[in-house]
Amino acid sequence: MKIVFVSDAIYPYNKGGKEKRLFELSTRLCALGHDVHIYTMHWWKTPEKKRVENGVMLHAISKYHAMYTGDRRSIKEGILFALSCFKLLWVKFDVLDVDHMPFFPVISTWFVCMLTFRRRKFNGTWHEALSAQDWIGYMGKGGRIAAVVERISTKLPYRISAASLQTTRQLATYHKRTKRVELIANGIDTELIESVTPANIKCDVLYIGRLVKDKNIDKLIYAMELVAKEHPSIRCVIVGHGVEKQNLENLVTKLHLANHVSIIDPLPEAKDVYAYMKRAKVFVLPSVREGFGIAALESLGCGTPVVTVNAPANAAKDLIEDGVTGSVVRLSPQSLSEAITHWINVNADEAIADRVSEYSWNSITKKQAEVYAS
Repeated sequence: MKIVFVSDAIYPYNKGGKEKRLFELSTRLCALGHDVHIYTMHWWKTPEKKRVENGVMLHAISKYHAMYTGDRRSIKEGILFALSCFKLLWVKFDVLDVDHMPFFPVISTWFVCMLTFRRRKFNGTWHEALSAQDWIGYMGKGGRIAAVVERISTKLPYRISAASLQTTRQLATYHKRTKRVELIANGIDTELIESVTPANIKCDVLYIGRLVKDKNIDKLIYAMELVAKEHPSIRCVIVGHGVEKQNLENLVTKLHLANHVSIIDPLPEAKDVYAYMKRAKVFVLPSVREGFGIAALESLGCGTPVVTVNAPANAAKDLIEDGVTGSVVRLSPQSLSEAITHWINVNADEAIADRVSEYSWNSITKKQAEVYAS
């Protein structure tokens, strides 16, 4: 099949969960013999509008636009990229799959499929689905409009691949979309993980991800203040970038935690990420919004327990067997610190990685290919 993906952001230029999913699926679909193309923004520094990476053809259909305005997704970027998607009118394909975030490209690519009579080949990938109240909490009054846009978007794809069981439930509950919704979960590179040895660093507590408000990294830092009182040698490493980075660095300074908390830039390769995860005693994900939680799953695949929070929009909590592979707690420094203290003082179950072996990217890619072919 000629498979076309549409996504405004791609890995490794932007290192988020949805980008990692697209990277893993596209490269593996290519290895299975499919002709795979990704239409995106112009992320690479060289001027050519097409390039091949890992066997996948990348197409820059728009110049790069900043994805965030402050700590929120840029509406301007979403609209401009969506308008660029009309260039797909002249592209032949067997399957088109568009990433649901930031919604506007879903609408424009639907028009592309309708105008070229290819509606049944129009697929969408959904990482999370929000209620109107969630949108209002995120954007204020403008959230009502965003909720309407999302509701419209969920009706357009012939088939939706949902990245988590929670997303499947949210689509049904918030948007009444139940037909032709396939659960195609995110996964982990089990083969690469097995080949990696722990990093030669001091790291008891680890966070890897974007540094934005929804992730609540400040709560982790406050929790480390509490943990450090009983464990003066404790070391937490926070890996990532984002609009909150300077605020978090200032908080570390304010709380005099320089000897306990380090904030470093994103790691260059997946094997480096896994090496850090294997070294850590516990991975902490204090996010209240996770469409799946790939970082949590990767940590479990590395045999490292995960502490996350019991929030309605946090799908990562569904990956955790509370008390066995990690802890699901309230979002508060006290609750986080108690869970962290527990996991740094016990020997984690050596079978943690075995419990998530079903999430191999190879197995998930084959399932996704079967959905496309049906």
